[in-house]
Amino acid sequence: MDLAWLDDFLAVIDSGSLPRAAEARDVTPAVLTRRLRALEDWVGAPLFDRDGSPAMLTDAGRRFRPVAEEALRRLLQGREETRAAAQADAATLRFATTPSLALTFFPPWLRALEQKGRLGPVTLSSDGMEAGEQAMLGGRAHFLLCHAHPNAPRPRLTNDAVQSVLVGTDRLAPVCAPDGEGRPRFPLPGRAEAPVPSLSYSRESGLGRILEASRNAFTAAVWLDTVFTAPTTPVLRSLARDGRGVAWLPESVIADDLNRASLVPADDSTWSVPLQIRLIRPRARQSKAVESFWTLAVEAALWRGGDPIVNSPEISTAKDM
Repeated sequence: MDLAWLDDFLAVIDSGSLPRAAEARDVTPAVLTRRLRALEDWVGAPLFDRDGSPAMLTDAGRRFRPVAEEALRRLLQGREETRAAAQADAATLRFATTPSLALTFFPPWLRALEQKGRLGPVTLSSDGMEAGEQAMLGGRAHFLLCHAHPNAPRPRLTNDAVQSVLVGTDRLAPVCAPDGEGRPRFPLPGRAEAPVPSLSYSRESGLGRILEASRNAFTAAVWLDTVFTAPTTPVLRSLARDGRGVAWLPESVIADDLNRASLVPADDSTWSVPLQIRLIRPRARQSKAVESFWTLAVEAALWRGGDPIVNSPEISTAKDM
């Protein structure tokens, strides 16, 4: 059925005659008549009394009138609601990030950008690096905010696929609970015959990949015995505070722990790993709201005095680090 047939049907009723309805609908009376007959064929009953005025409804026509009015009302209302939802969705900025950055870096970073320009609605998912990468590349998120390091490239985030901007820096620091005298309970580097108990990230963790890749670049040997593996920073942080071993944790996450001495450095920074914090997006052009935010983020990064734009997150310079 053609939606215009319902408009034709109601126009005839409202105008009181077929010629006036045809004029209102900007068609000839012959065209309007054909469309009314097509509607009657679809309904399966005559809607107008052909022996009298075209505006005289049959019993079937009187029953069908409220159905036609309600159908048109619902369809038009649904169209407006759908358009409004589409406009709101186009204005919404969707971010994916990791749990550690969601709790520490993301809120103040976004707040600083809001002071420089008006932002629309924002949604944030923090299901980890792998999930965030899939969400961005799959179109469910506009941006991925994550830690990055040149030693740990992400094979799916290629130069052709994404752009990134350096928005901050961080550091993976080996920390542990203090002993009774405030010194590290498990000082690095340990010994071959007495390795240090290690609290490690699982393979799906972005920080775990960075740490694994960076260990090959350590300038001094370290002896570790992995006693626990978890995918997220909060779990490893809690275990480290409980005295279960050494964990490499982002300094942005453990700043309060270090200030309160519930965690202490396990070394003299020899085995710390510098990190980038990057905002990554697909290279393809997106909505106006997304492009405006990207411009704002790049300008803010440039204002910080860094070297913000690189083609992919694994490319960096010493200045970036």
